Order: sequence, then structure tokens, then C-alpha cells
Amino acid sequence: MISSHASYILSGWLFRCSCLKLTLWKQEYTQNFSSILLFQFSFCRGSKYFHLARYLAQRKILTRSASSHLCHRTAFLTLHTLQWEPLTFCLQMTLRWLSALSLALVWGYVVSSSSYYTTVAPPQDLHIADPGLLGSLDIEWKPPPNVQTFNECTVKYKFEYRNAGDREWMVIFTRKLKLRVGFDFSRTAEVKVQTLLEGRCTDDVEVQSDWIYAAFHVPLQGDLESEVQNFHCIYHDWEYLKCTWQPGLLAPRGVYYGLYYWYEGLDHARQCDDYIQDHGINIGCTLQNLSQAEYKDLSICVNGSAATTQLRPLYVTLRLHNLAKPLPPEQLVVSMSASEELHVNWSPPGGKTPPQCLEYEVQLAEDQGQTKDAWESVSTQMETALTISRANQSHISCVRVRGRTNILCADQGFWSEWTQECFSVFRNEDKQLFILIPVILSLSSSLIIFMLIGQCKKRSSAGKPWHSSMGC
Repeated sequence: MISSHASYILSGWLFRCSCLKLTLWKQEYTQNFSSILLFQFSFCRGSKYFHLARYLAQRKILTRSASSHLCHRTAFLTLHTLQWEPLTFCLQMTLRWLSALSLALVWGYVVSSSSYYTTVAPPQDLHIADPGLLGSLDIEWKPPPNVQTFNECTVKYKFEYRNAGDREWMVIFTRKLKLRVGFDFSRTAEVKVQTLLEGRCTDDVEVQSDWIYAAFHVPLQGDLESEVQNFHCIYHDWEYLKCTWQPGLLAPRGVYYGLYYWYEGLDHARQCDDYIQDHGINIGCTLQNLSQAEYKDLSICVNGSAATTQLRPLYVTLRLHNLAKPLPPEQLVVSMSASEELHVNWSPPGGKTPPQCLEYEVQLAEDQGQTKDAWESVSTQMETALTISRANQSHISCVRVRGRTNILCADQGFWSEWTQECFSVFRNEDKQLFILIPVILSLSSSLIIFMLIGQCKKRSSAGKPWHSSMGC
């Protein structure tokens, strides 16, 4: 069934085609009696001579004469020998053309109207709740009211969230109506969600609803300067997490700090059971057995308590793989080829760091690398072998290698400690000198012997006895 809008378009086209004029020319060639059929369609409004007719007239195939009939603006064309085909042929061609035009118009309208006029409402009742999990919030919403009418389409949601002040939004595409994500509770949590509709009902074009927004803020107690300072965590060898901090500027004596943590899979927040202390005050914590928290949000809260002052808690959300620090590389071996190229080989560190997750930095220093500026980085790679060309050929050279988590396994990470190896190399001048020293010593000895023999002969010729000469 054609809609009213499509009928209006079609009727307009039919009205313009009501004074359609079809002219058929047929020319019989004298040699091969072949025929050429030329069709001309012209409309009453704005009709002009066809370029084809003008082209044929210029070549004396057609003669044209002006006439005023029908729309008074259309010329008729006559052939020297004109023969009319049956009227039924003309009507058939006209009906076929009109049918094709009508179908094209209706189909174009259906396609455009289905994607242009289909809209979807945004979700309803966006709500944020704090389950008491140290920064993780539960965000829930309801589907749009007319979602049941889109049986032939897929309904999903685009969810974005961030802390106030962040430039970029974190994005999640989901079909769920509830999510749990982590925030920094020291800043306002901001979320927004919209409906996405796609399928046959939209001609496979994605239709987006408007956004709905919500925000969540935790009332923070205490002064900002009472919060712990320099909070820092390292995930050592993918085995244990060590976090340290310093007391806040306004923290009184005898303050007690406690670290609490939670990640997906725990039913409730847990407290650290292995604190690092300085003069009886907790300034750090070591957490073991966190393999289940890898590649998840780890929510941490460091809360302080004192008898006379309220202290502001610190909330952070960590990713362990971005805090990993591997052990140093092992079995560093340096050798030199005949062409005086250094061949450096090493092995991945032991421990729990995945070998495929490591990249290495290699540095070279001349003359034992006594100063920091003496070291020069020559490569950053994932392989465990390297060939280095020695430029200045110094007497003593050192090579050192360290590793960190590569981009395949983490966005960032900490470098390991260095593994260093120094070695001595004889320069060409040293080798030549080493050869010349025995030669010089032997020549000197021979010269001394000849001089002694000459002295003995002089004294013997002067009449002195042999035994009175020293060394003879």
C-alpha cells in the first residue's frame, strides 16, 4: 500500500507526463535496408529541441519546421520518408517507462522515509548507586518506552563515563541495563547513556537517541591537606603489589592509616594484612595473590583516623598490568667478532613475568661508563640478541640491558634494574706494541753483548790480561 506522500509525488509526475509526446522516426538505408529507431520524449513545460534532432537535421537526415500545437513550444520533425508504426507499440513503450518511473519513485521514498523518519527515545530513569566498594559505582537505567515496537531491529546502548575534569570519556557498548565501573571519589563521577537502534526497521542504518545524564559526588570529610601524599604502587614481577605513601601535612601524631581494596570477584572490600611501618605509623602495604585482579579495575582506599582530627580518605583505581616491574634480564653474554662487532645475548628474567610481554633497552658505554652521560642507548627491542658496531674502539667497554612490559600487554610499565657486563679489548695500537716490545728487548740485548765484546777486544789488544776485564 503506497503512502499519501508517495501518491502525491507519483501524481505530480503523472500530471507533468499528461502531455507527453512520442515521436518515432524511421529511416531506411538504401544499401542494407537497416532501420534506426529514434525516440524523443518531451514535456509540456520548458520543452526544447532535442540535441539529437538538431544533430540529424544538420546532416540532412531530418527536416524541421516550426509549428504551434499542443504546448506551443514543441517542434515536430518530419523525415523525407516517414512511416508510422502501430499506435500500440508507442503505448506499450510509454506504459513501460511510466511503470519503471513509478516503482523507482515509490522505492526511493520507502527507503528514505524508513531511515529518515524512524526515531528512538533515550533510556529512562538513569540512576547511580554506591555499593560501598571503594570507588566502584552501579549505574542502572530502563529501556525507552517504545522499544517493543522495533521487533526487526537490535537495541543496544552507548554508555560513557568519566571523572569531572577529565578530557576524554570512557566508552562501553552494551545491551545490558546495568553496569559497574570505577571512579575517583575525590572528584564528581559523570555518566551518560543513549539508545542505538539498527536493523530492518531502519534499513540497516544506525539511529541514535538523545543523551541522558547523571552525576554522583561523595561528601568528603576532613581537609584536603590531611590526605596522604605521594601514593605510589609497583606490581613487582607480576607477583605482589607494593604501595607506599606519606602522612598528610595536617596529620597529627599517632595517626593510623588503613588500606582497603576491592576488585571484581570479591564479595566485599578487604583490608591489608601486611603493612609497612615507619616509627609505628603505617606508610605502606604489600598485597599478595592478585592474579585474579589482573586486567581489572583494582579499587583502593587509604583512610586515616585520629582522635582529634578528621582525615580525608584517598580513593584510587589501578590496573596492575600498567604497574608491573619485571626482574632484571639474566645471563648477559658479550663477545666480539673478527670484525670487532659486539654480539650481545641475554635471557628473559625468571619469575612470573610472561616472556612475550617484555621489551628490552640496550645501552653501551666506553671506558667503564663511569658517568651517566657516558651511556648511549643503542636499541629498544623484543628480541634477546643484538649486534653492535664499535665506533671509537676504546680499551674498556660496558653493555647493560633492562626490561619492561611491552605495548602488547600494557599501556605502560616500570623498567627493571640493569644487568651490566664490562670487558677489556686490545686496541690495534696495543697489539702492535705488544709485538714490538720483545723485538726491542732482543735487539737491545744483542747490542749490549756486542758492546761488551768490543770492550774486551780493546783491552786485550792493549796488553791487559783477560781475567782483569769485568764481565769477560
